[in-house]
Amino acid sequence: MANSTRTLRLGGPMSLIGRVAVVTGAARGLGRAIALRLAQDGASVAAWDLNFDGAEATAATIREAGGKSVACCGDSSKADQIAQALAQTHQALGPVTILVNNAALSPFVKFEDLTEPAWDELMTVNMKGPFLCCKAIIPDMLAAGWGRIINISSSAAQAGSGLHAHYAASKGGVIGLTKGLAIEYAARGITVNNVPPGFVDTEGLRESPVDIDVYAPMTPMKRPGRPENIAAAVAYLASDEADYVTGHTLSVNGGRYLN
Repeated sequence: MANSTRTLRLGGPMSLIGRVAVVTGAARGLGRAIALRLAQDGASVAAWDLNFDGAEATAATIREAGGKSVACCGDSSKADQIAQALAQTHQALGPVTILVNNAALSPFVKFEDLTEPAWDELMTVNMKGPFLCCKAIIPDMLAAGWGRIINISSSAAQAGSGLHAHYAASKGGVIGLTKGLAIEYAARGITVNNVPPGFVDTEGLRESPVDIDVYAPMTPMKRPGRPENIAAAVAYLASDEADYVTGHTLSVNGGRYLN
């Protein structure tokens, strides 16, 4: 599991110095690991989350290591709160050229028990949220002539997942959004890719009905992944080394789903 107190050393192998990144859902788990890795590679990072204390802990870890970071509290599925967080980010760090759409809901529900309001709530966060964040931040990227959008999807959209029909559907939509935006902005300096995690040891997984010890031996690698595995994939896609990669689904799942 991601350790928010681990030592952070800035200056990784893929330089993002001079870039400003927004990571949604950065208070813990994958979002925190991604924020820390982008900072390690030199980016200034805005940690966005409804959980301000968690987002501030992420930002503080970066600042204590000598990096630049700001925590912004807000709902990434509400346009007015996105605008407020973006204004705060602009003031503290400058225009944004890296966006990681990570914030999501992931409840386990039997389909026959799934209600229309629950479906709508999840789609608002998981699908509308990335749409609104892209709408708000792409103008910064167009002005810079350079941008990286990395959407966190899910192996549930690739291979299916029991009790997760609405979640899998929403993440399938994220993959589709990725491809559509990739084509639209390919000639304008913006790449758009997605990373679908599979069976990664986070607080969310441990809070779910999944028994990690029982499920792990059934996977090809016989173990869960680490948040840092996802963060490394995101860091690559955010880098200049990935400037000819767009519309791609970079699966990080220990062999759960083979592209």
